Amino acid sequence: MNYDFVVLGALGMQGKIVCRDLLEKGYFVLFLDREKPLNMDLLKRYKHSSSFIQADVMNIENLKRIIQKSGANIIINCAADDVNLQALKACIEANVHSIDLGGSEIPMTKRQLKLDGVLKEKNLIHITGCGSVPGIGSIMLRHAAEKLDKIDTIEVGFAWDSNIKEFVVPYSIENITYEFTYPATVLENGRFIKKSPMATIEERDHRAIGKQKCFLADHQETYTFYHFFRDKGLKNVRFYAGFPDHSFETIKTIIDLGLSEYKKIEFLKTKVAPIDFLTAVLRRRVHPQGYKEKECLWLKIYGEKDGEEKLIEMECVAPTLDDWEDAGCNIDTGIPASIIAQMIKNDVIKASGSFAPEVVVPAKLFFEELAKKQMFVYENGQIINNPEITVPLVDRTRSKK
Repeated sequence: MNYDFVVLGALGMQGKIVCRDLLEKGYFVLFLDREKPLNMDLLKRYKHSSSFIQADVMNIENLKRIIQKSGANIIINCAADDVNLQALKACIEANVHSIDLGGSEIPMTKRQLKLDGVLKEKNLIHITGCGSVPGIGSIMLRHAAEKLDKIDTIEVGFAWDSNIKEFVVPYSIENITYEFTYPATVLENGRFIKKSPMATIEERDHRAIGKQKCFLADHQETYTFYHFFRDKGLKNVRFYAGFPDHSFETIKTIIDLGLSEYKKIEFLKTKVAPIDFLTAVLRRRVHPQGYKEKECLWLKIYGEKDGEEKLIEMECVAPTLDDWEDAGCNIDTGIPASIIAQMIKNDVIKASGSFAPEVVVPAKLFFEELAKKQMFVYENGQIINNPEITVPLVDRTRSKK
């Protein structure tokens, strides 16, 4: 069987969302993960258009062989972000296009973007950060940036909440504990500096969420926004992570107990990293009956248009979809990756090189696809991607106060 896509980390939350969306659209998908499936429902339901291979993404030679044998020319990397660079190198050697969900390790993002020349020579495209933030937030920036002559400051982040106040891991627990503990990279007056996340806690108000604690976190947007928009005068970028109180306190307890540590400990003659054990346990956790989430991805872009100071506020609200309850608001990470991969497959995105979404993904078409999954985008308070709502085509930038 020849496949349209290979999905790395296919058994994780995001991987399952991506695979399901692609299969429902009629594509052939090869699942690849280092773990064995605990639940084969999706593979059974689409047994004629999918299959599974157990493999380690870090084994480049083996991964390259699997990719070449699959017949696919686009790889979607949903594995943990610490394998992004290795996966990209394997894709280059296998001569295929690739995307990933991005992450928090800015040094790795820099190394990915430095492969731009190699990718151009081979006429390949790689896009890093194709999820929610980075991803949706990045493309909202592209939409807004086209309306400004200059950009001075960008604030970007997420906030989410659930109807049942029980802890359900919202996305990769490895990434979450990293955001809570690793010094946040901040662009301040044109210089990159570090700040301690837990020393920056503040309360902000967000659409569909309300008031919530948030803090500065280390995210690749701080670098990619500056990398691609410094010519517009960008001097300040700050990324904020927001969590509801019940989740915030549970995550803090996990960290305080040492369950997020990577150093292996010996237990019953076996060495295991606490974070690996925690990840495996949380993969088995079932959502409470009736559990639903919602998330607000947001940006504030301060700049100028025709010599006048302007502020553009962008938001995307993601719900829990019917029949997608187990995914919660994680649809806003998996679905964008599926959309962008399909854009490459269908030659909507043709440029070769190494990119972030803010410079290569067409915003209007992307927003239209989000609307099909009830993810609506707001510009200064007005929905711009719901075909049922007619919005006058006027300049909605507003003067900065």
